[in-house]
Amino acid sequence: MTTDSLSHVLARTALVEDRLRVLVEHRRRDDPAPDDPFRGLYLSEEVVDRLLETSPEEPSPDRVALDEVERYADDAETAGARLRLRDLSRAAGLSPLDVELLLVALLPDLDSRYERLYGYLNDDVTRRRATIGLALALVGIAPADARGRARLVHGGPLVERCLVLVEEDDRPFLTRSLRVPDRVTAHLLGDDVPDPLVSTVLVPPTSWAGADAAALARAVDAGARLVYLAEDVAGTGQAVAVAALTATHRLPLCLDLARVAAEPRPGEVVRLAGREAVLREGGLVAGPVEALTGEHGSALRALTELPVPVVLVGTTTWDPGWSPVVPLLAPTPAFGLADRLALWREELAGPNGAGVDDIDPATLTAHFVLGPGQVSRAVRAARTSSLLSGDGVTADALRRGARAQNAAGLERLSRRIEPDVGWSDLVLPANVSRALHDLTARARHREQVLSEWRMRRGGGRGHGITALFAGDSGTGKTMSAEVIAHDLGLDLYAVNLATVVDKYVGETEKNLERIFSEAGGVNAVLLFDEADAIFGKRSEVRDAHDRYANIESAYLLQRMETFDGLAILATNLRANIDDAFTRRLDTIIDFPAPDETLRRSLWERCLAPPLPVGGDLDLDFCARSFELSGGNIRSVALTAAYRAADQGRPVAMVDLVFAVQLEYRKLGRLVHEREFGGWLSRLP
Repeated sequence: MTTDSLSHVLARTALVEDRLRVLVEHRRRDDPAPDDPFRGLYLSEEVVDRLLETSPEEPSPDRVALDEVERYADDAETAGARLRLRDLSRAAGLSPLDVELLLVALLPDLDSRYERLYGYLNDDVTRRRATIGLALALVGIAPADARGRARLVHGGPLVERCLVLVEEDDRPFLTRSLRVPDRVTAHLLGDDVPDPLVSTVLVPPTSWAGADAAALARAVDAGARLVYLAEDVAGTGQAVAVAALTATHRLPLCLDLARVAAEPRPGEVVRLAGREAVLREGGLVAGPVEALTGEHGSALRALTELPVPVVLVGTTTWDPGWSPVVPLLAPTPAFGLADRLALWREELAGPNGAGVDDIDPATLTAHFVLGPGQVSRAVRAARTSSLLSGDGVTADALRRGARAQNAAGLERLSRRIEPDVGWSDLVLPANVSRALHDLTARARHREQVLSEWRMRRGGGRGHGITALFAGDSGTGKTMSAEVIAHDLGLDLYAVNLATVVDKYVGETEKNLERIFSEAGGVNAVLLFDEADAIFGKRSEVRDAHDRYANIESAYLLQRMETFDGLAILATNLRANIDDAFTRRLDTIIDFPAPDETLRRSLWERCLAPPLPVGGDLDLDFCARSFELSGGNIRSVALTAAYRAADQGRPVAMVDLVFAVQLEYRKLGRLVHEREFGGWLSRLP
């Protein structure tokens, strides 16, 4: 805080002190017992008689001295000084009378001597703050003057902006106490630390000067006090609003409305946030607006009626029922692929990514649909994680940082799998492998093709990619989904059907809606295993059960159209999938049972080091004789490894044969001696 600003506050309060001296002398001359030690605790008959007399007129403030102080303040502002009292007066729309009342209420918080003086003038030693009646007397306003009284009721700027609190509502109006909140006092003395209730709901601002920021800044400067932005990408609206408010030379204060809704008294938090914006000459950027709808509607209404610029951000269309104030419905900020890549490069070149010159965001992060704030946090997260290795920010660290921006809501509805397998771990026919690579390319370039090249227009369709993996159990469907997620640097979320399917009508749709909604805001691969259980064919309606089952399928058809993520449906029974679903799929990949050559490769992979193996293994015989899928071969290898470990030796051929016969029985297949080539007789 500048010396000029503090001097201005002290000079104005000194004038109040002069008025106090005059008023005290005036009261002492009119007091029948000024030296009574019990004064203020009882009323004598003499005092009652004096009260019934016509009260002499209170002394008027010295306006000449006030004008002189303000001339010095004018000179200081002309010289470039910032005077906080004057800044607050302009920002809050205070009249000169409001400023005088504020200073009267403020004085005991600056000098404790005035507590006793106020107690004397209140004729009650226990009441050490200014009352409304005393404040009006000190500023030269008659107690019955409606103009003065109106400044200290709801609707007056001092009370509406929470700059002065009128306490003890049960008392008569003139004897109610006035208190200046500690935050206001601290601000006038140079402290900019927000109120604790406000600081818990503030989030760091992220700025993005998109094409809409300049237009929004002009609207705010022209007088728009309430703006609503419906964003498509999380954080985009907030970043544009921050850039716009900054361009208007206002301090942007970003409120997390989900945190506000979690507070016991959200309405009070909103009012204090508005006061903070007034004190700091700023504006509020608040979202998501959906968090304050419903039971917290009164808090949302209070937010829309604050006397500062308020930019609300949400994902839905503005509901006129939220507030009688008509907002400016600004265009949805467009944060396309080019904008996102430019921001990635800017963040990587900045202090958080210093020294990162060999990473091309176009190849690593183009498929991550992140907002401006998420991009910034992803780079900071990558920078922090690189401190463990000391190697600087790497491509893997950057991908982990991007994945770390995913919300945890989807984990409550599905199982999160962090992929650790790559293309080299897959053993599949060449045509299946090519189809998987093509699917990965779709996911990597979908923003360019669908958004930049506008290859999907109209109909409200989303930008998601959906694939169907069909094949027998153990043919590599789930592992392929994991490989795709690993290649894209994404997490894999396997949907647990137990959390989806519900016997009660309508509940399954609600569960699926929650999954799709959460997945839409997460950069991940969504895997529906055993998808035919929920994406099955619609049937002829014979009873109410069929009718509601068909409604469920119809809902899924509509929801798949608007999905914006990457979803993989895996099924053992492709024929059970409704034809309407297959039309909406981007690709269908059939996973056949492995032939002898592929089985040979699978046996090698499953029995590779560090697993110790004996020299008698005949993998050619295993591949030729045992027609097993990849999953079955992996199960056989695991069983053989346990058997060998129990006997303290490497895996031998007898272990494999023993494990194969167990697998056959598990599959319900007959065990023929001729199929095992005589190895069964060698088993102990």
